[in-house]
Parts: sequence; structure tokens; C-alpha cells
Amino acid sequence: MKVLIVHNNYGKYSGEEAVVDKMATMLMDCGHDVCFYRKTTEGCRETISGKVKGFLCGIYSPRGVREMREVLQKEKPDVVNVHNLYPFISPAALFECKRAGVPVVMTVHNFRLICPTGLFMRNGKPCERCLEKRNEWGCVVHNCEHSILKSVGYAARNAVARWTRAYMDCVARFACITDFQRQKLVAAGFGIGRIVVIPNSIDVSEEKVEPTIGTYVAYLGRLSFEKGYDLLIEVAHRHPEISFRFAGAQREESDTDYPSNVEFVGYLKGEKLKEFIKGSRFLVMPSRWYEGFPMVILEAAQHGKSVIGPNHGGFMEIIGTGAEAIGKLFEPGLVDDLEQKITNLWMNPQECVRLGQMAFDKLKGRYSSEVVSKQWMKLLEEVKK
Repeated sequence: MKVLIVHNNYGKYSGEEAVVDKMATMLMDCGHDVCFYRKTTEGCRETISGKVKGFLCGIYSPRGVREMREVLQKEKPDVVNVHNLYPFISPAALFECKRAGVPVVMTVHNFRLICPTGLFMRNGKPCERCLEKRNEWGCVVHNCEHSILKSVGYAARNAVARWTRAYMDCVARFACITDFQRQKLVAAGFGIGRIVVIPNSIDVSEEKVEPTIGTYVAYLGRLSFEKGYDLLIEVAHRHPEISFRFAGAQREESDTDYPSNVEFVGYLKGEKLKEFIKGSRFLVMPSRWYEGFPMVILEAAQHGKSVIGPNHGGFMEIIGTGAEAIGKLFEPGLVDDLEQKITNLWMNPQECVRLGQMAFDKLKGRYSSEVVSKQWMKLLEEVKK
């Protein structure tokens, strides 16, 4: 089978790009031919002309439509796997796939099909106004992008895609990464029979993991308001007897007073990241917003570590509840509840080990590259027919 992967890269390499690259590798490892149609936003938003071009192309990109037609004629793929179309490809290019008779599978990384910003977030907290109102103008009313030009542009491109039914009429299957995401698409009017859930995945060692009792509470991710890292700082203030370590890039100015039991280790990758996770007792993701599919949970599970996360979005199904839970959930935004979950788990190291082992087992059974690749192969064979 030949698969055409379509993606408009973001300004900086992101988790979405990593998933696109992993998808290509997975397909090739399974014996399929892979070709690409990729654009990039890098360097295009630093100038006025670049911003105007992005504004207009997000609504309709003549070049994106033409180049999609050309790559379909040249490569003659059996299936098209679409990731991100904004701003330089645009949803209008999907009609070229329909005209060519090539089925489209769209990997749904975020909430952009029903929320102009793609995040279901406003002022760092969950917002579903555009879903509830069945239109995009809340993005303009609340200036969700903190720039009128961007907010209008984002709302307009979503509105045009909805009016032209580019997604509704041209996409054979929508591959959501969580069931929470699937439910939101169904609520927005997308046909339930065309939506499947295929989670993100990660490579898993064949060797049995041996969970260890670490010496600090770990945070992994960018240091920004919506991520809720300040909530964890507040817990650290209350518990000087517990060590807290934060790994990630600072994305915003902060005048927060950091206690002596907090250490910032910067952005980590490779072996340093592995050692950071292994040295922790457990990880905490205090996010105020839904997130998409928090890969940190899988990265922690690789090393037999559990995660404390908010009781909303995809966290509920990945971490789980009751006897099947591989971590703990707290009420979003509530420091007192977060504090209780952290202190209870910190004082029970054997429970950390038990949850860590369950996390690894769940990772291996549901989120390993081997398991998820089989789901993708089945889906692509179905739409090819």
C-alpha cells in the first residue's frame, strides 16, 4: 500500500511533528510505501506579509490545492493520511483527494475541527463555547489568540471549512487519539461511524521494568500557566520536607517566589530525560486545560512511574479510575486536592511501586508501538477497500 502523509509543520518542532515522523517510520516498518506533502510555517510569522499570507491561505490556499492535485497525480497513493492543513495547505485541498477518488484518514491531534485555536482553552482554562454555540465567533468575541488578526483568521478558516463541508464530505475516517476527543466530535455532528480511536504510542522495552522508589516529585513539560506548574509550586511551599524538580522550558515571565525545595533542571532530552524520570518517585501533571494526549504519562510508564493528573479530558481514560487506575486524579485547579494526592502518594512508596508496575503493564498492552501499529494497519486496509 502507498500512503501519502500530508502535514503543515508548525513554527518549531512539536509533539505533533514527532507523531507524524513516527507514523511514517511505522508504515515503512510494516512494509508500506510512504510519500509526503509537507509545508512549514517556520519563519513565516515574523513579518507582516507572512502573517497576511497565513491569514488568507488558512481560509483558501490556491497553491495548497494545486500542489495537492500534483502530488496525487505524481504519487498515486492508495490512502492519504492528513495531519495538519493550516495555514498553507488549507481544507480546500481535501476536495482534490475526493476528485481523485483517494480515501482520506485524518489523524485528529487536537480540537481544531471544532475549536479555532485547537485547544478548547481560554485564559488557561477549558472552554467549549464554540462547540456549544455551533459556530466559531467566540474566538473573535473573546480574542482567544490575544491578537484580533489571528483570532479573526482562525475563526474565519474554521467557518469556511464548516460551510464548505471540507471535512464532512472529504474525510473517510477521523482517527482520534482519545475517546474524550471522539465524544466531542460526535457532539459537534461528526458521524459516529466514521470516527475511530487510535491512541498515540511509544516504544516499549521487552525487558520487565523494575520500578524504583525515587527521591523527588517530578514535573515534565513547559512552564506555563495552562500547564498549572504554579499549583505544584504552591504545594511545594506547603511541604518543605518534599523535594520537587521541574524539567521544561520557561515560556512566560514569572514573579513567583520559589521555595528552597524546588529545583529547575531546564529542558531535558535523551539519557538525561530518562534519568530524570527514573530518579523520581512519581510525576505530576497539574494541567488546567484538557491537553490532547499527554505523552508524559507514557514516558513515565516506560520507566515504571505513575502520574498524578487532573480529573478531566484524556487524563481520565489514560490514567484511569478505580482498581484499574495507574495513577491518581485530582480536581482541576484545586491546590488542596492536589496537595492531598501528592502527600498521600509520597508517604506510601510501595503504592508508588505498585502503580508504576501497573502503568508499565498498561503501556505494553494498550499504548506500545507494536499494539497501535496493528490498529493503524487495520484502519488503512478498511478505507482502501
